[in-house]
Order: sequence, then C-alpha cells, then structure tokens
Amino acid sequence: MTRYRVVWALFLVALLGALSTGRGLLWAAAGTLFALILIAVGWAWLGVNWLRISRRTFSRTAQVGQVLEEEFKLANLSRIPKLWVEVHDLSTLPGHTASRAVGLLGGWQWRGWRVRTKCTQRGRYTLGPVIVSSSDPLGIYQLERRVGAMHTLLVYPLTFDLVRFPLPAALLTSGEALQRRTHHITPNAAGVRDYVSGDSINRIHWPTSIRRQKLTVKEFELDPTADVWIALDLWAGGHVIREDFAATPGPTTAEALLPDSTEEYAIAVAASAAKHFAQQGRAVGLIAHEAHRLVIPAERSERQLSKIMEALAVVRAVGGIPFDALLGMEAATLRRGTSLVAISAWPEVAWAVRVQRITRSGVRVAAIVIDSQSFGGNRSSEAVITALANAGAVVRVVRCGQSIPLAIEGDPAQIWQRAAAL
Repeated sequence: MTRYRVVWALFLVALLGALSTGRGLLWAAAGTLFALILIAVGWAWLGVNWLRISRRTFSRTAQVGQVLEEEFKLANLSRIPKLWVEVHDLSTLPGHTASRAVGLLGGWQWRGWRVRTKCTQRGRYTLGPVIVSSSDPLGIYQLERRVGAMHTLLVYPLTFDLVRFPLPAALLTSGEALQRRTHHITPNAAGVRDYVSGDSINRIHWPTSIRRQKLTVKEFELDPTADVWIALDLWAGGHVIREDFAATPGPTTAEALLPDSTEEYAIAVAASAAKHFAQQGRAVGLIAHEAHRLVIPAERSERQLSKIMEALAVVRAVGGIPFDALLGMEAATLRRGTSLVAISAWPEVAWAVRVQRITRSGVRVAAIVIDSQSFGGNRSSEAVITALANAGAVVRVVRCGQSIPLAIEGDPAQIWQRAAAL
C-alpha cells in the first residue's frame, strides 16, 4: 500500500495547490491522480471477484512418511480477463507449498495444479483457507479476498512393521476364560443359541443346526490373555530432545523421519505396538496422561486402531504425573492375565518398582525403555533396565538412531533376516 499512499498524498498536494492558486495545470494533475486511484482500485477489485477456487484433498488422514496430494482449480467466472492473481494458501501443514501466482487468466478460463507434500510431523493441521489477491498493472493498489473452506488433516505417527513382539511366553498360552459374553469371535466358545436377525453367517454352528432343524449360532467368552494394554509415559520431566542434531539430506531409513526426541520415539513405539496387536486380532487399549487422563479401553473392533492412532497423533509430553504414579493409578484397570506394554524414557527406578507390583498381581509386562542418554540426557538408563529385568518384565532398549523393529524384536536370527532384506 506504499504506492497507494504516495498517490493519495500527491493528489492531496495537487488539489490543495489548485484550490489555493487556481492554476489549470494543478487541476489537471489532481484530476489525473484521482482517476488513477479509481482505475487502480477498480482493476484490483475486478481481479479478486468472480473467481472460484476449489481444492480436492485425496485423504483427510495421513501418516508420517506418506505423501499428501491435493488438486487446486482456479476458475474465472466472468468474461473479463484477470491479468494477475496470487493464490496464498494458509494451511498449517509443514512444508505444504500450495501457493501459486497465476498470470493472464482469460475470461471463462481456469488453471489447475497439483501439490504433493511429504508428511514429516504428526499432529492435527488445517488445510485452507485460501487468500486470493490482485492489483493493477502499476502495483498501486492491492486487494485481498479470503475464499474456500477450511478442512482438518490428521497425520498419524510413524509406525514400523513388527514381525513379533516380546511378550512373556506365558501369555502365548490360553488363560482362564473370563465369564463374560462378547459379540467378538474368540478362542473360547461358551455355548450355542438360536439364530436371530443380524447374526453373522460365520457364527452358525452347522452340526447343531442340522440336529435341531433350525439355525443355531455360537456364543463366545472373553479371554483375558488376549487383552493388551499400552502404557505411554507423557510426563514432561521424563523426556529429552537432542539439541546437537544436524539434519542430513535424503534420509534412507524410516527412523530418519523421527526427530531426535524421546517423546517421538516413544509414540512411534506405542503406535507400532498397537498396529501389531490389532493386526493379530488382539484386544488392545491405551493408557496415558497428557494434560488430562487418556484411557482407550481394550477392544477388538475395526475402529480401535484408528482411535488409538488418532489419540497418538495429537498427544504431547506435557503431562504433570510421573510414570510410576500413572501405573499406580491405572493398576486396577489391568486384570490378572492381561499384558502390559510399558513405554518410558524416564531413567528413574521408581517406575520399575511399580512394574514389579503389577507383575505380582498376575499381569505380564513388556517394558520398552527409550534410552534418554543417547538423546543427550544426563542420566544412564542402566539402573532402571536392571530393575525392570529383576521385576520379571521383558525389557527392550531403544536408542537414538537405532532401528526400532530390531531393538524391539531383539532376536539375532530376525536381525539377520532384516539385514539381508535391506
């Protein structure tokens, strides 16, 4: 707007001079400048009106490492050509450069472009709105107009494919059936009942149906060994970020997409564990405490993995409750025979003591320790690793830059197979 103010100032000077002296040259100059102002404003107004911009987002959810694609279409809805239109996208997704400058858009014409952005950070972001701006050929006056709706994009955390997870061996055998009926199919058949409308065909017990001469379906009971709870430490005092990290271009491993932060590594491990157990048909739940208590009950539903991933996409390590206190608060949630995957970077032995009490109640624990010292922390995790092992937990250690699947699986044979595949 600097030129616009200068032209207005010149117009006022010419007008005052013309009024005081009555000279024709000054009147002509004032009239010319005023006409220039009107033309500039009118040109800019025509440039941002009778425009329609549409955007097509191929998916409203993505994952770290995936590519988000969007298509944009800018259409001129009038016969008056647009000399220059700038499209400025206000999306908050990091690295999303959808802004464009479109020149000489003829009447009833349109321009389109596609944007591909690699998602590098988990979280909830907004796509849009869009600001279109235009000005006159001399750049005297520029006008902006906000168009388009605003949409939400959820970027899930990075996950890794795990061949197996180090749960205690006792959990692999069938436990005592829990006397509670469920609509899910489990290894424990509780009996049969008459078929009702809505029952799945694969639950029909054909031998009994033939013998009774009517359709009969199987009923099932829950098996406590199928429940897996993931406890994630989000206490602000238990996480560190390596500040001396120097980014290298062209990352070749999935771990390179993770910031050098114990928080991001812990969340990636939690997401990978949830994905692994959900794909196995296990009932999986989530326990955490951010600014508030976060508990997703263990279920086998198709939506369960999505619910956990949606929660992990937005959580931050800002909690005010240490991990040992969280485990103590949620110990009543864990029934005897269930599995607990405890994930923490806190090098304090206090949470290992709490794990020991949980294992004594009949809960089998796998502890994933994020080695904070490898991220620049001051304390070693050796003490808590030893205490967890003595407490009867299966312990795995994940260090900065290390392959997360190899660190969790911890099987030399598996490590060799993965190395050969790479």
